[in-house]
Amino acid sequence: MERALSLEFLRVVERAAIASARTMGLGDGHKADHAAVEAMRSEMDSVGMDGTIVIGEGERDEAPMLFIGEKVGSAVRDKTRTYPAVDIAVDPLEGTNLCATGAPNSVTVLAASDHGGLLHAPDLYMQKIIVGPSSRGFIDLDAPVAVNLRAIAKSLDRKVEDLVIIVLDRPRHEDLVREIRKAGARIRLISDGDLSAGISTALLGTGVHAVMGIGGAPEGVLTAAALRCLNGQILARLVVSKPEHEERLAQMGIKDGKKIYDTADLAPGNKLIFASTGVTDGSLLRGVRFFGGGIRTQSLIMSLEQREVRFIDSVHISNDDVKIRQY
Repeated sequence: MERALSLEFLRVVERAAIASARTMGLGDGHKADHAAVEAMRSEMDSVGMDGTIVIGEGERDEAPMLFIGEKVGSAVRDKTRTYPAVDIAVDPLEGTNLCATGAPNSVTVLAASDHGGLLHAPDLYMQKIIVGPSSRGFIDLDAPVAVNLRAIAKSLDRKVEDLVIIVLDRPRHEDLVREIRKAGARIRLISDGDLSAGISTALLGTGVHAVMGIGGAPEGVLTAAALRCLNGQILARLVVSKPEHEERLAQMGIKDGKKIYDTADLAPGNKLIFASTGVTDGSLLRGVRFFGGGIRTQSLIMSLEQREVRFIDSVHISNDDVKIRQY
């Protein structure tokens, strides 16, 4: 599955990134998201698979496309042959507001697995702690912040004061930020995009050592798929605070709302593909660049079975007769 579909999924995230990048800086997040969704859904029609969306535009939204349970891929219209069954999780535009304002770190994201390989996460919040390969096995979701920071520092053979922790800039994280600073670690506050931040913990050279705090559960599953390929770790627990949350868990077949999920619980698939393309420039990927002869994109493609991590620069030439100029 992985070798056959990786480049096809690359086209899917590239097309979504190009479409949303054309709305960059226009101040209209809804328009940016709509452009990414339409482009991603259209490109999926050409992928040779029998795909099912398991994480999409949100089970509470009446989304016209990329909704949970939607069938996608060539198998929808071609009944003459058998295609591989694939579960798909998407975030057509992570960082909608980032794209709308031209801020860094907006990306398009897709994860795919063999059937049953991605948790059908409800559209709730999730408490998370995310680390790279060196710190895997050293963290505990229920441990005090200072204890986790000391464990991470020890695993990296450095001082707590040397650590950089990413936290979403939200009022709900005031206590967390206070505890991290009290322990002596440094903080990078971000306005959006904890999925990209989580992946950056597992890549050398990003200068990020952990992500802590509460973010979206669907993004947690997508992050887990990437971390399975990178040998990183995410520990997470759903935030269930209202009766309607309990009802949603039951509807999605989740019996234990207090369960702590490890990386392989969120993305248990034996075959996993993760694909992402930058929309705006960021610490992980460069954004879409338009030039006279076409468009340039930068993407990240990872596969679990093949143990491959690829950063791919693509030039999409608009006309064969146009020479590629310096850009």
